[in-house]
Amino acid sequence: MVHDVRSLADGERFDAWTDAVSSSFVPLAAESDDPDLRRRFTGSLVSQALGSALVTTVSGSAVTVARTPRQIAAADPGFVKLGLQLHGRGVISQDGRTSAIDPGDFALYDTTRPYRLSFAGDFRQFVVMFPIDALPIDRDRLARVTAQRFAGGAGLAAIESSLLGAVSRQLDTGPLPAGQSLSDAVFDVLGAALAERSGTGDDAAGRRALRVRIEAYIAAHIGDAELTVARIAAVHHVSVRLLQKMFEEREETVSGWIRRRRLEAGRRQLAAGDAPVSMIAARWGFRDAASFTRAFRREYGVAPRDYRAAIDR
Repeated sequence: MVHDVRSLADGERFDAWTDAVSSSFVPLAAESDDPDLRRRFTGSLVSQALGSALVTTVSGSAVTVARTPRQIAAADPGFVKLGLQLHGRGVISQDGRTSAIDPGDFALYDTTRPYRLSFAGDFRQFVVMFPIDALPIDRDRLARVTAQRFAGGAGLAAIESSLLGAVSRQLDTGPLPAGQSLSDAVFDVLGAALAERSGTGDDAAGRRALRVRIEAYIAAHIGDAELTVARIAAVHHVSVRLLQKMFEEREETVSGWIRRRRLEAGRRQLAAGDAPVSMIAARWGFRDAASFTRAFRREYGVAPRDYRAAIDR
């Protein structure tokens, strides 16, 4: 669903944008104290359902939106919302707390209770609206962390910001594949971040989030020939045995997972150009062309040069 009010006349855009926000999310009241800003207001929404969640990129001029007790009494679907700031600064208030969020930061708010979002200037935000069941905490515990800033620069919040940022960029390019859902990683990492913030440990969520963090680390260092199981374990302050066990739960080994990712990257590069096999091997962490060729043949049943030749035909 795309709602773009920029083509409307001055004086019509504010109300049209307000209607679009309320119909896409839950009923909200939009406010602007400056008649001139209200007259010149512009903005847009792009929304798509992903499984039980709704993802939306919303942009606009300076505005305040609020969910009031009267609106809640009239329509209360019971959703939770996460707002990832993409541009500008937002200020969220709920449950007696107020926090400012800058690009990369996010905050949660509960549609079953009043809240207020203010933007002093042009803004862009990626919003995920989902049922409470997606999280490993209940509403009482959620109320401890609403309207708190989760800084997108470090830790679990940085992973969550990165995961959601990738979805928002996909949505920017066009509709996402039909039937696609938000990945389990999005809610695993969010659940672990919430449990960490609220002081209520959730071992399962924490373990899944740690695995996502480890996989992100491996992906960032996949081309490093010195990437070892021991180094990965040390960086994440876990034992080698625990690291291996986390992958064994999915019938994987750490080294096997790394090798497959390296081979997949090498195969994509073989198909995309004419770089020498030795250069591709070095780029993706293999000691030499011979070791890359042996591993490639074992995985795909053909040597790298023959694979490329078959694509070029």
